[in-house]
Amino acid sequence: MPSFHNAMRLPTGPCLGTNRRGAATFWEELPNMERNAQEELKAHLMEANEEFRRLAGQHSEFARKLDALESLPHLTYEEELEETRLKKLKLRLKDQMEAMLSQYRSRQVA
Repeated sequence: MPSFHNAMRLPTGPCLGTNRRGAATFWEELPNMERNAQEELKAHLMEANEEFRRLAGQHSEFARKLDALESLPHLTYEEELEETRLKKLKLRLKDQMEAMLSQYRSRQVA
């Protein structure tokens, strides 16, 4: 059975988009219908679920701070440490939000 992280690994190739950092974007791989359903579910949870809203707000704040750091021409050692810390925190929040989306989807199907 594949691990969670292997299942989440995206294929590479010309069909994938990239963000400004050159990383493959997940949304480029999803069919439009699935992408729309995912966005609708996120919008619903943003309205209805305070915890999801809090996690999304923190995720956005960490992304904003990372963008500010990444716009600097050179990072000090402390800034590099902060960049790594923010990336880990942001990823943890994304994982928590994805788990909430998955739980909500499984309740919808059941």
